[in-house]
Amino acid sequence: MSSNSLRVLAGLLVLGWLQLASAALPPTSSSAAPAASSSSVPAPAPWQASDMNMTVHQVGPHSYYVEGLLEEASRANEGFIANAGFVITGKGVVVFDALGSPALADRLIEEIRKRTDQPIRRVIISHYHADHFYGIPAFRRIGAEIWADTRAHAYLNTSAATERIAQRKEIIGPWLGPDFKLPLPDRWLDQPEKFVMGDVHFSLRHLGPAHSDEDLVMLVEPDGVLYSGDIVYAGRVPFIGDADTALWLTAIDHLLEIPARVMVPGHGPASLHPQEDARMTRDYLTFLREQMGTAVQNFESFDQAYREVDWTRFSNEPTFDAANRRNAYNVFLQMEQESLTK
Repeated sequence: MSSNSLRVLAGLLVLGWLQLASAALPPTSSSAAPAASSSSVPAPAPWQASDMNMTVHQVGPHSYYVEGLLEEASRANEGFIANAGFVITGKGVVVFDALGSPALADRLIEEIRKRTDQPIRRVIISHYHADHFYGIPAFRRIGAEIWADTRAHAYLNTSAATERIAQRKEIIGPWLGPDFKLPLPDRWLDQPEKFVMGDVHFSLRHLGPAHSDEDLVMLVEPDGVLYSGDIVYAGRVPFIGDADTALWLTAIDHLLEIPARVMVPGHGPASLHPQEDARMTRDYLTFLREQMGTAVQNFESFDQAYREVDWTRFSNEPTFDAANRRNAYNVFLQMEQESLTK
């Protein structure tokens, strides 16, 4: 065979090998399915990750909660000052409250994932205060549906909402993310709601106005576990804000009519004796109303009234120094208003 023929044969063999190799390679056209769809890999979270320690407490066959610190929000605690619960049903997870930032919500999701790989399907928001609902974006990011009471609409456009988000951005901004804004629910509730997930029956009930206009509680019926939100505080002085304390006391009475074996409050440890452990919140509100009401009747100034009250009964409670004077002043104003309507 001539040298020219050998060169032609070699060329054909190389060409054939290249064609075979090309056929074995994955397609590169835009219509080809990629090895991993970009939609299946979530983009990095726009907030700084949290390494906050969260201890999970089990309070029923299906029911759990994490307990926030008994403090005011700060950079050191990343705003982890409220409780959140979750219920593993067999067909998915229901979460009660979303914590105070998306980063904290991600930590809660991590703890849930240690216990189940069931999808987190629903998040119930007890009320629209920063330490309970700012974590919504993290749950929405994983496809959970968010429910809240419709009366929270009234809060969204208030100066209090604007001031609170500015304050939280200042102290825990990295864990909120640079573009954080007030997150809305997917469904607004305007009446009592019952639903079933897996074999677990849930009951949602609006008990506000109390701590807030929209206070929502959740009973996990087979477990007898009641998530009360901030209608009840345990182990710390409540935050009153502009809450109507007379209606709040009525709401506590209605709350305690719900048959519950365990009550998980919005702040502080769970209670095996709801009737007894709701007493601190009730007694504190009653005491403020009595003391400030007497001062109003006697035409005393707030400063004079506050100085003259013996606060010993509550002064050792966590957050007393941070919250009590503001609480007393707000109740003083309420009692002035009530005195004008008598």
